[in-house]
Amino acid sequence: MDNLNPPLMFDFTMGSGGSMVTPGKKPAGETSNSNKKCKRYFNEHWKEEFTWLEFDYERKLMFCMECRQALVKNKHGKAENAFTVGTDNFQRHALLRHVTSGAHRQALAVNSEQLAMEMQFHQELKSVIKAEMDPCKISILTTVYTMAKDGISSDKLPSLLELQKFNLCEALLSSEQNEYYHPSSVREMQAAIVKVLHIEDRNRLKDSPFIGLVFDETIDITEQRSLVVFTTSISPCDGQLHISFLGKFELCSGDASSIFDKVKDILNDFQIPPKKVSWFSTDGTSLMADRQSGVGEKLKSFCPLVSEFHSISHRRSLLPSESFTSVEYARKYQNIIDAIYRLYGSRNLENQSFNELHNILNVCGIDLNCARIVHWISNLRAVETIDFSWPTLILLLESESAKSPIANGLCLELKKFWFVAFTKVLLDILPIFQKLNLFFQIEDLDLSMINPIVTASHATLQAQKSTNGQNFQEFLNELNEHPDEDNESRFYYKGVELVDCSQAQLQDFELIKISCLENVCKSLQDRFPSSVLKVISSFSVVFNPKSYPSSLDDICSYGEMELRLLLQHFSHVLVPERASNDFALFKRIVLSLSHLSFRDLCVKLVHSNSEMHELFPDFTVLAAVALVMPLGSVLFNKISQVKELQKERSNWEITAGDLNDVLKIAIDGPVLNELDFSKAIHYFENRREPESLVSEGRWEAQSV
Repeated sequence: MDNLNPPLMFDFTMGSGGSMVTPGKKPAGETSNSNKKCKRYFNEHWKEEFTWLEFDYERKLMFCMECRQALVKNKHGKAENAFTVGTDNFQRHALLRHVTSGAHRQALAVNSEQLAMEMQFHQELKSVIKAEMDPCKISILTTVYTMAKDGISSDKLPSLLELQKFNLCEALLSSEQNEYYHPSSVREMQAAIVKVLHIEDRNRLKDSPFIGLVFDETIDITEQRSLVVFTTSISPCDGQLHISFLGKFELCSGDASSIFDKVKDILNDFQIPPKKVSWFSTDGTSLMADRQSGVGEKLKSFCPLVSEFHSISHRRSLLPSESFTSVEYARKYQNIIDAIYRLYGSRNLENQSFNELHNILNVCGIDLNCARIVHWISNLRAVETIDFSWPTLILLLESESAKSPIANGLCLELKKFWFVAFTKVLLDILPIFQKLNLFFQIEDLDLSMINPIVTASHATLQAQKSTNGQNFQEFLNELNEHPDEDNESRFYYKGVELVDCSQAQLQDFELIKISCLENVCKSLQDRFPSSVLKVISSFSVVFNPKSYPSSLDDICSYGEMELRLLLQHFSHVLVPERASNDFALFKRIVLSLSHLSFRDLCVKLVHSNSEMHELFPDFTVLAAVALVMPLGSVLFNKISQVKELQKERSNWEITAGDLNDVLKIAIDGPVLNELDFSKAIHYFENRREPESLVSEGRWEAQSV
């Protein structure tokens, strides 16, 4: 595989010693050191490593542009230092000493203050421009924006504008309403606002050194498949994480190749270079996560840096129901559960068990009138309720069996040994995934815990192949055997005689149990590949100050193996040899920053004005990769918000594109005073002008 150039903001290449020069070029400068045996030259790569460094090729002197700009006095009271008047001390150590000097730090502070003043001026100028816009247009557009943000249907716009006039809104009273700004133009106004938001997205993604991709596949009532797409990015100025909703994109078909083609289109539309994509996270279906033919595997050929990590819950569970579909009885069990919930879940019966069935529908947001398949088999609460209600369901179904063939058939299935046994096995499997699901929703996730908790979950599932889980074993212990007149055993559970219950049936069921557990273990391994788990653990060891030893004596060999793994994994975007040489100093500095969290240290490294950013370019690259890792409660909440908003807006008569605009505003739209409505007005009116000219031409033709 060809080597990749690092992202622009972190374009660090080889060059750690003063004796190295750019291949094919003559030395740019030579030191005036009196020791003629040791000539030193200016290294062109230093300008990439130290962004403040300038070199005068005629005078053969190095300068610091930050210090020259600020002209800060040093401790001796002089207005200059070696890097303001120029120096020919061509040594990297000289550059490192300067970047940590008080004069350089003071220069950065002065320049930063000047930059803040300029930004304030531009903000004030921006406010003046906003003020010069037509207040009526601003009022209408902000109303449209707020409606989309708060879930108010667009047909309410006329009444809301009238309400504002009634309340004496000066902007709407004092100006005539432009013909473009009509209730029928709400969709175009929303599209103009979303264009502003997407331009900000593109700028943000362009500035971020690395990108994380997050996909959640959805299927609507018409069986139309779509991809809900998010990105994670960071600001190189301050290390701030941004989670952006790019949209909901319809798929032509549901195969991996079709989804991969759509991914490439999305990256192209948002101008995301494939080499910047470092993480890929999805809802973990086999279509996405399969290690042989999944979308993630195909993406590696297009985005060489990408690592798969599928921690997004699939319909409220980290265990896709398809993990069981290859087992024939699991598909039958799914149909039985579906029939029970459809038969009794919507009934108003004076019984706690049936109230629980009804509550599951409300809590899990399940609409039985919807044509979409409900995946009961991976829903822990639904299975728990079936287990709790089982004796009562048997009694009710027996009472209705004479009148209803459906009730008679369901009663027979619920009495079978395999049904109860499979319910118990699910109660042993599903809680493991529920705990994993809750773990990955923690806001400040401890990366050091990911590998242990995933590994422990996998080991627990593997153990259930040979040793029964707690619920299944308790069920076997509670079976009561009663010989009949023919000396054949009958088995009872909770007072109900089980059907098809024998030693032979138990042995056959063991095969079903093992098959299910193998599928579940494979799903877990596909979601969290061991190689990626090791990378994440290594990030925690190297960048979490709280994991470091408390004593300098113990720090010498700390993290060496983990750093080698990271340098090998990300060798295309950093300089491994330089990073290895810098690690000893890096560890000593991190040890003194024990009060910082993992994220705090990474932000400190990425921050462009940070001393550590200048000192440790390769660790800055790794910190940037770690920061865009798609994890935590904010991302989970945004994905959940999309699903909730889609349900709420499903009865709106709007196209898929219009729904996308509404979702974008609702999810990513900032507070009113942070959105540039003047740009939205510009885009909206430019979009409407051609339509207006066409309409005028038609009117003139009709008049003639």
